[in-house]
Amino acid sequence: MSAGTITPMMAQYLEIKSGYPDALLFYRMGDFYELFFDDAVAAAEALDIALTKRGKHDGADIPMCGVPVHAAEGYLLTLIRKGFRVAVGEQLETPAEAKKRGHKSVVKRDVVRLVTPGTLTEESLLEARRHNYLAAFAEVRDDHAMAWVDISTGAFHVMTLPLVRLGPELARLAPSELLVADGKEAEHRELEAEFNLALTPLARASFDSTGAEDRICKLFSVSSLDAFGNFTRAEISAMGALIEYLDMTQKGKLPLLRKPVKEAEARTVQIDAATRRNLELTHALTGGRAGTLLSVMDRTVTASGARLLERRISSPSRVLETVHARLDAVDFAYDNTRMSQDIRDHLRSVPDLERALSRLALDRGGPRDLAALRNGLAQAAQLNETLTQAKLPDLLRKAVDNLSGHDDLVALLEEALIAEPPLLVRDGGFIATGFREELDEVRVLRDEGRSVVAAMQKQFVADTGISSLKIKHNNVLGYFIDVTATHADKMLSPPLSDTFIHRQTTANQVRFTTVELSELETKILNAGNHAVELEKRLYASLRDAILEKAGEIGATSAALAEIDLACALAELARSENWVKPIVDNSRAFDIQGGRHPVVERALAQQSGAPFVANDCNLSADSDAAIWLLTGPNMAGKSTYLRQNALMALIAQMGSYVPARAAHIGLVSQLFSRVGASDDLARGRSTFMVEMVETAAILNQADDRALVILDEIGRGTATYDGLSIAWATLEHLHDVNRARALFATHYHEMTALAGKLDGVDNATVTVKEWEGEVIFLHEVKKGAADRSYGVQVAQLAGLPDAVIARARVVLEALEQGEREGGATQKTLIDDLPLFSTTPAPPPAPPRSSAVDDLMQTILPDELTPREALDLIYKLKEAAKE
Repeated sequence: MSAGTITPMMAQYLEIKSGYPDALLFYRMGDFYELFFDDAVAAAEALDIALTKRGKHDGADIPMCGVPVHAAEGYLLTLIRKGFRVAVGEQLETPAEAKKRGHKSVVKRDVVRLVTPGTLTEESLLEARRHNYLAAFAEVRDDHAMAWVDISTGAFHVMTLPLVRLGPELARLAPSELLVADGKEAEHRELEAEFNLALTPLARASFDSTGAEDRICKLFSVSSLDAFGNFTRAEISAMGALIEYLDMTQKGKLPLLRKPVKEAEARTVQIDAATRRNLELTHALTGGRAGTLLSVMDRTVTASGARLLERRISSPSRVLETVHARLDAVDFAYDNTRMSQDIRDHLRSVPDLERALSRLALDRGGPRDLAALRNGLAQAAQLNETLTQAKLPDLLRKAVDNLSGHDDLVALLEEALIAEPPLLVRDGGFIATGFREELDEVRVLRDEGRSVVAAMQKQFVADTGISSLKIKHNNVLGYFIDVTATHADKMLSPPLSDTFIHRQTTANQVRFTTVELSELETKILNAGNHAVELEKRLYASLRDAILEKAGEIGATSAALAEIDLACALAELARSENWVKPIVDNSRAFDIQGGRHPVVERALAQQSGAPFVANDCNLSADSDAAIWLLTGPNMAGKSTYLRQNALMALIAQMGSYVPARAAHIGLVSQLFSRVGASDDLARGRSTFMVEMVETAAILNQADDRALVILDEIGRGTATYDGLSIAWATLEHLHDVNRARALFATHYHEMTALAGKLDGVDNATVTVKEWEGEVIFLHEVKKGAADRSYGVQVAQLAGLPDAVIARARVVLEALEQGEREGGATQKTLIDDLPLFSTTPAPPPAPPRSSAVDDLMQTILPDELTPREALDLIYKLKEAAKE
């Protein structure tokens, strides 16, 4: 069709679409959302659904695809994960209502919501145990700030943030979407790939701090922000931009946000993006949650408790009072095992109050969200009764105090709702019988119309004395009273004629009605719709009653999460033999029998082998605050480094630690340079990545930092690498004065222990047996005597000829180094690199008397006496 003959429906579609050029438009058509033109092509490919066509535009077929409304959430999630934004266009009236405006009137439609990665609220689109943050980064002159919000829980935070700290904070929060001022997206484009987020430009006016302040005040109904704290212009700008974006995407239905909380960098341990990645705190290097510290520590039984655990792991505290309060809470749960188990059993059935409340506030909830709040608040009250008399530490006492105060609301919801409501309001049937008399009457008419009519007929028979009187129904008259012609005179005469109104006379019958019967007919015909409308009104009133208590409900949800986490960490400590750490303001770092929690779990699951625990003492009163760790590859150096970094983090998040004993002076920063790979997107080699990360450590680490470094300088020439590693260690010792573990293969560096007072040597022990190396995984003071690289290569399965050749080359090089006379080039020239004589075959394994004796044993045929005799024979053979 030409532009001039475009259909009204397509004209409406194009008009709506013009307002959302960067989003896919889900255009509601009855029971389907349909997409047209380029949107249809893109969606069909992304969703792997059929692409068809409908009509023509400018002479060309219009591509079209569609998804059912009832299954739309799954398709939305797929599109969001693939980087699309979706504008949801709904029908704002029924076809019947549209016809009242004219026979050919198009049903009114408009976008009711813009779905983006940071604005998801549906239960099926979110991970229950993780936050989904939307963040905004603002720049006002030389000041910078970031605000972030989870609209599914109402959490709202802001902090001043130097530009250099943007990356580390994004790594900590892992937001799904980041808002920046229009024109600034190019400066931050690399953040999209690095942190797997959607970068969304927003008009500069949205970041204007004056307008932003007005938006914040209007949202929270306050005249000024003074009640919330002192915010910088940049912080106000970031918060205002978030509110503007939410207003735009939610089409005026702003989520229920809590009052903004101002965070300070100085209150949490600073952990950069590389360190978070290397330590695999909440995301594994291979992707996903498995194999992370979070996966091992998560024993929570509520969704809000799991989200709190992730926040604690991501943001360990450096405020001593906070750490002690959290440890005291875990301590109480640890000491009161029975009570802790009862609490956990109780919490298992507590629903996610935060997200149910948020869905109700955005009008995306349903009867089940009402029931979730009813059940959750009732269980919170029961928990309050259980714990009120207990002698609780301060943190748990405050939590328990926030569990009560909802009796009236719970009573209202229990009276109003059935036990198991349906998912959607339009399904009806969720209001309990007896709650509203009007609704009960309508339901009776809807469900028991015939019995109601029969009861009325019985009453009319009694009033008239005509036993043959019937109430009947047809499509012309509707409900009517039918009597035979012989009773016509009686019905038409007073006093019955005052009640019974004549409607029709046939050959044998006379038909009447009454005002009461007409009203009943109207009620019966409309009962179904009326019941649904009544339930909708009651749902709205219950929702309003809940939202009036939103602040108190939010506090209750937070309290449940706090109690859940304390009990979960206690359960973890009991089952995994973790110990309460001593955390103070000293410079201590003394770990006895420390273990890597993730590796220990993996060993237990895969082979049942025990983890070899190790000590680490970097305290100020020890010999050294820096340990130079040597030993072969595969011996466990990297695991040892990581486990000690995790020890500080776990302690300062307020948990017991995987050790026999631990004394940790507050750590301000945690730095890890363990493992690296190419960064092809930025054109960086492995060595360049390593140097950038090392530079960040040396430029930022203070004297309360904990630094772990592994194999600095290995990505370049030997002498270059050695010199860089040497200078790095000296800088850590002389300038940063940090506590550190420094692993290296440069054995020359062990000499630094004799030159620097604060450096000591440690090594991971191995045992060599008949040319093979056995890893003992034990760390002790001292330096490794060699690298055992050839032995490790042999374990890896290199061909025997290669291993034999490597031994020849290694021996020649070591001989030259000992003699000190020949240059490396001369030695290499002297080696028969091009010799036609093949390397000698490896020597066959030597047999022993024990081996020979073992070959003759048939265990299934041994008697107990023969087995005992055999043990003595084996012992004698071993002596030989």
